[in-house]
Amino acid sequence: MATSDQKTVVCVKQVKQGVVEEWDESMPLPGDIIEGFSEHGGDDDLFIPVKASSELSSQLSKIDPGLEFIWIKVRRGNNSSVKLQARIVQQKGSILKRKYYTIQATTDDRHVADLGDLTLNQCTELQEMSMKAINVEGREFGRSGIKYDWKTKVGTYLPDQLCPVISSILFMPLVNEQCIEATTARCMAWFSAAISSGVPLVFVNIQTEQVATQDKISFSGKETSICSRQQIHNTNQIMHGIRLWFLPGISEISIELIPKPTEYRFGMEIKQTEEGFVYIYSVMRGSVAEDAGLGELYEEAIENGFLLVISRLEGKSIMPKNVCSGGLVHCCDQSEINEAFNLAIEQYETIEMHVMAWPNNQTQLIGFASLLPPNGSFPTHHYHYDR
Repeated sequence: MATSDQKTVVCVKQVKQGVVEEWDESMPLPGDIIEGFSEHGGDDDLFIPVKASSELSSQLSKIDPGLEFIWIKVRRGNNSSVKLQARIVQQKGSILKRKYYTIQATTDDRHVADLGDLTLNQCTELQEMSMKAINVEGREFGRSGIKYDWKTKVGTYLPDQLCPVISSILFMPLVNEQCIEATTARCMAWFSAAISSGVPLVFVNIQTEQVATQDKISFSGKETSICSRQQIHNTNQIMHGIRLWFLPGISEISIELIPKPTEYRFGMEIKQTEEGFVYIYSVMRGSVAEDAGLGELYEEAIENGFLLVISRLEGKSIMPKNVCSGGLVHCCDQSEINEAFNLAIEQYETIEMHVMAWPNNQTQLIGFASLLPPNGSFPTHHYHYDR
């Protein structure tokens, strides 16, 4: 019976790319113990375990060649599991002309893993070599983990603990767009149009994003997927979208609308821009909305050439979330927002919303929003009136 030292595991014996200076931790590295793989995502319950390199090769050969990448779970270092993206390739020079399949790094086609069944001691030796290789010539100091009080930091440094501050919108390519540049151009046109209409956005970043689409067709023959009309026969397709990250101006201001028993409306009108942002169109004099501070904020925004845009309602974001391949901007249903306001006023309940704003006399775009520590006070204010 084999001892624990003699027990073998599926391991990366070596990699074909000899330029160790170009290795990084996102690649399969010598010594990596492959615990499993997944075709469908990085969730733990989706991984299929493997016990031998020949078994893994056989399973890889059965995967659809059109799949852009798979996930592999590897054990590295102190029994910690790492999930990596990898591509499936056929290993060249196999003996007896058998077809063996292995994995390569998604970021470098030269980085092809040579798999084998090794003991745990052999894997440990290779892992030590790999760690030295990716930190060659002192390119990086050793690292250690430190404890961090996340709960306190989030409660102290975020204006609203339920808000991540930053927002994003994903643009999928249209059916006739053959390059990522065309999708990027539409994305930036949407962003520029939103700013031109008066929405106080601050650009943060833009990135490509791989999205797996799956079509859904009902028994009546009508397609239930909004964005998949021309992909009906392709049930698992990888598309490259563009994600735009942005900030809501300089601040998100919290507003509490507290109605009196005699009130039957909040006293404001909302509309929606072509880009999908909901904004306050008017505020009535002497209304709940004006007493809560919206009248002043509305006039200030108009004077500075901005719209008073609502970013969240009862903690839920009402920002546009994505643009599908059909060109539709998916945003919050304005009728549902009106219904939420109507229900609150009917039951005389307080309702909280956040609006996007610039501080006084701030009319020029800047690179990033200013997030100040508590002793500098956040540009977030709570306006309300007593019952």
